[in-house]
Amino acid sequence: MPRPPVRCAPARTCPAVTLTRSEVSTLLDAHGLSPSRALGQNFVVEPATVRKIARIAGVGTGDHVVEIGAGLGSLTLALAETGANVTAVEVDRHVLPVLRSVLAERAPAVLLLEGDAMTLEWASQLEPPDASWHLVANLPYNVATPLVLDVLDHVPAVVELLVLVQREAGERLAASVGDPAYGIPSVKVAYHATAELAGRVGPSVFVPKPKVESVLVRIRRRPDGPATDADPARLFTLVRAGFGHRRKMLRRSLAALVDAEAFVTAGVAPTARAEELDVVAWGRLAAAAP
Repeated sequence: MPRPPVRCAPARTCPAVTLTRSEVSTLLDAHGLSPSRALGQNFVVEPATVRKIARIAGVGTGDHVVEIGAGLGSLTLALAETGANVTAVEVDRHVLPVLRSVLAERAPAVLLLEGDAMTLEWASQLEPPDASWHLVANLPYNVATPLVLDVLDHVPAVVELLVLVQREAGERLAASVGDPAYGIPSVKVAYHATAELAGRVGPSVFVPKPKVESVLVRIRRRPDGPATDADPARLFTLVRAGFGHRRKMLRRSLAALVDAEAFVTAGVAPTARAEELDVVAWGRLAAAAP
């Protein structure tokens, strides 16, 4: 279970100043730490990059921001510099004491939570709960997609996300009909939100340096609710079945779930394939299915 939140006690009052590459290296060496492969840690070590992320996020004084995987605090400090109210979440118990010290010295108003974002009790941890929250994060490659989809499904207080993820994962999250990366995650994001690629980040700004390129993905929750009124359980049963056999025509991949009459009612060609349907068309098919 995650521990209760603790506000870092201020050591001095001064503007938050984010970490340089040499400071990150010094912190790791001084505490005998190294980025965890198991947790997929790649720390951003370029001040210009984290400030760019904070700028693209568009947050400032009065905004409520939750950051997932704060690490040593580079992005946390850049977000705090904007004047936003920042809640930072970190699961690594080895990194936490260092992060707590960094924040106490440079950004004492940041609220630090110890816990796993995949199991976090969001409703009780985001204070105030009735605020509109921004999620800004450099997400580990191994949890990026499930975490984003979980937040969209279960944390309506988060109305906008800006996530730094592996390029392939980001392209899947932001893809639309006709894009090679379009698939189940794309439909799931489109159900709740609109998404776009907001920038590319090369490997050189990370420690350790990954072998892949990263991208920023901006996701904005639809203010009027999901894109379709179709039952979500039925909708995504069809989506999973369709993309599970994406080379097949829908009349074959959905044969056990959708009859010929439903295709006609939905205005969907039975000869279409899964990647040809946007979320609205999937919704019509789900509503028409017996």
